[in-house]
Amino acid sequence: MDDKELEELQHKIEEYMVKIDILRDEVGKVFIGQKDVLNAVITCMLSRGHILLEGAPGLAKTLLVMTLARTVKGAKFQRIQFTPDLLPADITGITAYSPEKGFYTVKGPVFTNFLLADEINRAPPKVQSAMLSVMQEKQVVIGKEIFSLEEPFFVLATENPLEQMGTYPLPEAQIDRFLFKVFVNYPPKKEELIIVESNTMTKNFDAVDIKPVFDAADFTKIQSIVKQIYLAPEIKEYLVDIVDATRNPKSYGLSYGKYIDWGGSPRASIALYITAKASAFLAGRPYVIPEDVRNVAHNVLRHRIILNYEGKAIELDTDEIIKEILKKVPVP
Repeated sequence: MDDKELEELQHKIEEYMVKIDILRDEVGKVFIGQKDVLNAVITCMLSRGHILLEGAPGLAKTLLVMTLARTVKGAKFQRIQFTPDLLPADITGITAYSPEKGFYTVKGPVFTNFLLADEINRAPPKVQSAMLSVMQEKQVVIGKEIFSLEEPFFVLATENPLEQMGTYPLPEAQIDRFLFKVFVNYPPKKEELIIVESNTMTKNFDAVDIKPVFDAADFTKIQSIVKQIYLAPEIKEYLVDIVDATRNPKSYGLSYGKYIDWGGSPRASIALYITAKASAFLAGRPYVIPEDVRNVAHNVLRHRIILNYEGKAIELDTDEIIKEILKKVPVP
């Protein structure tokens, strides 16, 4: 990429970054604090991926998705509350029959732009599989027909870590479909005071003046710009080394390596590649630096490193492994 192309790309980034900043302001009217969570969600959206949030109930995850949907002109929002008695057809849709209409299709709630999959770990494996298949393929098979989903299609799924009864942990091979896994923590006291004051439970959410910032076509354009951001060969090798360290920890001298059962697949490398570009975009740069890779590494890898029995027994946090990897892998 020559200087002229970089300059043109820089101009496009600056143009859309103005809108991204407005989007943050609009979301900030009701979603107080949690800037890292919001930034991770935006990064996933720009990367055309989906995000898994883990956190206690009551941390405004639903509010975040509802507000994001309001910022996109004409965007549709759906929420699925996953329960143990849910069936795959409850989320994808069915083929129905009536004497007047004959056979016809009833589309499920996945036919939307912004989908909140609430407490996805409460759904049985068949439902989880159907949901994750829709996320990956971005199409739905109902009867003998195949339906493509409209763009943008963004899934924000939540896991409730507090209760184990009536839950079905997501299989490691399927959780890989999420681009990011992010922890949502309790807010600091100062932010919680603001949350109490602006509590939307005692106010009408519809009365909050959330202005549309984008239209659906904008996301396709921004995602195209993100793909054009320059990533040097040495940084590409760096991110592949990071993923390789999860598979071959001895080669990198990792003390935590003995606790790793399985490392990240090539999908992890692809996720680092595209989200590092999105991180550069959000920093207003037309090129990726090593810090962009490091910024997204935890969110990309924490659900892709599978611990062995010993690691689970001592309740090792995979974030500690990622910290050591980022410390040991040479930075270009």
